Amino acid sequence: MAHKAGFVNIIGNPNVGKSTLMNAFVGERLSIITSKAQTTRHRILGIVNGEDFQLILSDTPGIIKPAYEMQESMMNFVKSAFEDADILIYMVEIGEQELKDEAFFNKIIHSEIPVLLLLNKIDNSNQEQLESQVAFWTEKVPNAEIYPISALQNFNVPEVFQRIIELLPESPAYYPKDQLTDKPERFFVNETIREKILLNYSKEIPYAVEIVTEEFFEDENIIRIRSLIMVERETQKGIIIGHKGAALKQVGMESRADLEKFFGKQIHIELYVKVNKNWRSNANMLKRFGYNQ
Repeated sequence: MAHKAGFVNIIGNPNVGKSTLMNAFVGERLSIITSKAQTTRHRILGIVNGEDFQLILSDTPGIIKPAYEMQESMMNFVKSAFEDADILIYMVEIGEQELKDEAFFNKIIHSEIPVLLLLNKIDNSNQEQLESQVAFWTEKVPNAEIYPISALQNFNVPEVFQRIIELLPESPAYYPKDQLTDKPERFFVNETIREKILLNYSKEIPYAVEIVTEEFFEDENIIRIRSLIMVERETQKGIIIGHKGAALKQVGMESRADLEKFFGKQIHIELYVKVNKNWRSNANMLKRFGYNQ
C-alpha cells in the first residue's frame, strides 16, 4: 500500500474547539485550552503517525479582526494555514453563523482542496437545532463535507479522522516517524505557564502577558526551569505577583504539576515578572517571541 502524508490545517473563530480537536487527534495535550478567546497565539503542528500514513495537523489562532500588531501576527499564522494545506478543517459550533473575517470565509468557499466543516459542541443542541445548522452550513459552504461532532466527548471524531486519512495525498513522510510536534520543549513550558495565567487572572492581565523560558536544564530525574513572565505595566506586575507573592506561587505550583505529567520527571520551576511597556506593539519584541514569520 502506498504511503500517504499531508498537512491538515484547522481554522475557525475563537473558542470553537480547535485545540480540543487537535489534542484528541494527536492523543497528547499539545495545545492549551481555556474558555477565554485568543488562548492559542501561535500555529502549532501535531504529528500523527501510522504504518502507512503521516498526518500533520495545524492548530491556529481563532480568527479575529486585529486590534494591535501582535494580533496582526497571529492572523498571519492563519493566512499561512491556507497556503500549505492539503486538507482544510473549518470548525464552527452550534449557533454560530458567521466567520469574523469575510476574506478568510471567501478563501474557504473557493478552496480547491478538500474542506471538512466540523459542527462542534452538538452535545449542547437538540435534533431540531442540529438539522437547522446542518442545512444552514450546507448552503453557506457547498464545497464542504459536513460532520456534526463533539470534540470534548469524542463523538464522531474517529469518523472524521478516518475520512482525513482517506483524503491524504500519496507522499513519503515529512517528519521522522517518532516526532510528535515541530515545537521545542521550552515552547510547551511557556504555553503551560500562560495557560495557568489565563485560568487564574481576569480582564486584560492574560492578554498582556508573554512567557520566556530562559533556562531549561534536564538531568536524569529532574528538569530545572527558570521562566520570565513579561507584562506591559507595573500595575499588571503587582497583580501577577499578588499579596506576598501568593498569586505567582499558585501559578508556579499549577504549572509544575502539569509539566511533571508532560515530561514524566520532577520539575523545579522558578518564575519572575518583568515590565516591558507596550511589547504587543513592538515589532522587535514580537519577532523575538516568534510572532513575526
